[in-house]
Amino acid sequence: MTDIQIRKEAGRYVATIPGKPGEAELTFTRDGNVVHADHTGAPDSLRGTGAAAALVEALIHDARTEGFRIDPRCSYVAKKFDDNPDWAELRAV
Repeated sequence: MTDIQIRKEAGRYVATIPGKPGEAELTFTRDGNVVHADHTGAPDSLRGTGAAAALVEALIHDARTEGFRIDPRCSYVAKKFDDNPDWAELRAV
């Protein structure tokens, strides 16, 4: 299994994998109790590693623990919501 490390910074979640160059990110903005997931991207070095999916899972975890809802403006995050109907209560739109 890939050792994906996630950290949260101001306005983004960042994923890195030791020994691989680059970082994947999920950028967001917050408006009250809604987090707008704006963009998810990964460099070629991290594609296919699960880094982008791990970023969305970190966002979902935080939504559940912190009590906010998610507006999936990013097509990748929207697709993940479609693939995971058990997340429906977290979707803001």
